[in-house]
Amino acid sequence: MADGGRLRTGGERLTGGLFDHGFYVEPAVVDGLPLDHELFRTELFLPITVIGGVDDLEQALGVANETVYGLTAGIFSEDEEEIQRFFDRIEAGTIYANRRAGATAGAWPGINPFGGWKGSASTGAGAGGPHYLQQFMREQSRLRVF
Repeated sequence: MADGGRLRTGGERLTGGLFDHGFYVEPAVVDGLPLDHELFRTELFLPITVIGGVDDLEQALGVANETVYGLTAGIFSEDEEEIQRFFDRIEAGTIYANRRAGATAGAWPGINPFGGWKGSASTGAGAGGPHYLQQFMREQSRLRVF
């Protein structure tokens, strides 16, 4: 890659058979990019993971929160204070700590409300959460004069 990044695996377009009827790519892993690279801030809807080194949690939160999106974020840590700082400062609608499996967006269907913040949502209410029904209601003020 011209910007110093390295494609570690995947990223090839899949072709042949059913793959000729759409746009399919192999899951990709990229590293070595500068932390201000657009791949750290762009929601591609592709199977891609971009890996970047940071010095500490504060820098990681800064990089993560620079994006205009905020669907899901997670942390792996054994430090309760670090996990709480992450939960308090990350700008995403579905967040978790030490979760190794589940839905790709982080929410368990039927258990966790699903919704994003910033450019990853149309409202602040997660699907299935206590405020979700309000998205389907219309407020109306009526005045009738005789």
